[in-house]
Amino acid sequence: MPTKEEALRQNPHALRDQREKNLEVAIGRQVRELRKRQRMTGGELAAMTGLSAGMLSKIENGVISPSLNTISALAHALRVPLVQLFSSYEEERGCMHVKSGEGVEIERAGTRAGHQDQLLGHIGSNASGVVVEPYLITLDDASHRFPTFQHEGIEMLYMIEGVVDYRHGDRIYRLEPGDSLLFDSDAPHGPEGIVTLPVRYLSIITYPQAG
Repeated sequence: MPTKEEALRQNPHALRDQREKNLEVAIGRQVRELRKRQRMTGGELAAMTGLSAGMLSKIENGVISPSLNTISALAHALRVPLVQLFSSYEEERGCMHVKSGEGVEIERAGTRAGHQDQLLGHIGSNASGVVVEPYLITLDDASHRFPTFQHEGIEMLYMIEGVVDYRHGDRIYRLEPGDSLLFDSDAPHGPEGIVTLPVRYLSIITYPQAG
């Protein structure tokens, strides 16, 4: 078993440096900072890039939007990768707020009566490269045979109410309120038997977004 220190390498409370929401200002600040770090005057950088001193000043102050060719020339003169000039820009990050009871009912392949899936939110293309799908699963009829699922990614279950015997591959896990189950969802998995109704649990599925 890994130690706590090994398992939690990322500090969830760490804050990144404040990013700039205006792209032109972000590029200008980065150009000025890199120029000063290299002890280069504005005139020297302007001469190396073929820009006028006035034009460079406007770029550094975020007054104008430089062309891609100009950004490339600046990056070359400053001896940094082109993408570094965008490093202080804050892209808009996705966020979705779903009020209680307003999740979208989803009919996933294999679901039957007595098995309700509510999708609690969805963020599409994002910088992390990972898709996260949170579902609220409700099972309210023990007489129905519940489906077995198999799909790419990692899944985590968190029991809210009821008791269920849950299958993952060849093993059965009894899940009670407060229990969680984290597993590779490429193996066959799903409710095997209901012990106490009603059953409600969160199912959070993560998988790589399509390239």
